[in-house]
Amino acid sequence: MTGGASAIEVADQGVALRFTFEDLLRYHGPGSPGGVAHAFKVMERALPVLDPAGRPERRRLAIATAFGGPGARDGFELVTRAVTEGRYHVDQGLARPERGLALERFVFELTYGERTVTLLAREGFVAEELIVLARREGRTAAQARRLTALKRDMADRVMAASAADVYEIAGGPSRDRGRSDRRGVATALLGEWPAVVSEPPDRPGRR
Repeated sequence: MTGGASAIEVADQGVALRFTFEDLLRYHGPGSPGGVAHAFKVMERALPVLDPAGRPERRRLAIATAFGGPGARDGFELVTRAVTEGRYHVDQGLARPERGLALERFVFELTYGERTVTLLAREGFVAEELIVLARREGRTAAQARRLTALKRDMADRVMAASAADVYEIAGGPSRDRGRSDRRGVATALLGEWPAVVSEPPDRPGRR
């Protein structure tokens, strides 16, 4: 069951492209369906705000997030090519610890041209148990099975809801404040979510 849009629509040099959740899952594989679902809902929520007139050009989109999960990374990569083209960054300075363990890293900042929007996951879609297990080293077989089940459950709950129910806009869309000038190679995390990533060089002293 899917709530909201059935596909993400973007353009590449004016050519319309359409990506379903199943497309994103096939690209990523079975490892982190919950992260793939979050990427889908982030784009479903943010893209109409960033480009109300129609399909945004995917190679002009930049993404920064405190969430280092490979499922989200691959979902954004398929739709935007942001990882391979250096427009995707994992920045722990974007984390919001005051939101609690479950939600602190589910912060996504998307930029298109001169506009930036920041999205925050709402309560009820990320289980704290999932985060604890994902960060635990040396998981037992039973814990690994439980983590897999939690990831699938999160994907189902996220995809069954509308994008507005899953993500809120922090302060509404705003003009770019210099955040879109992110240089260097995109961060690509291997493994699970606890990896610590240094801030991009042009973001000193971020929160």
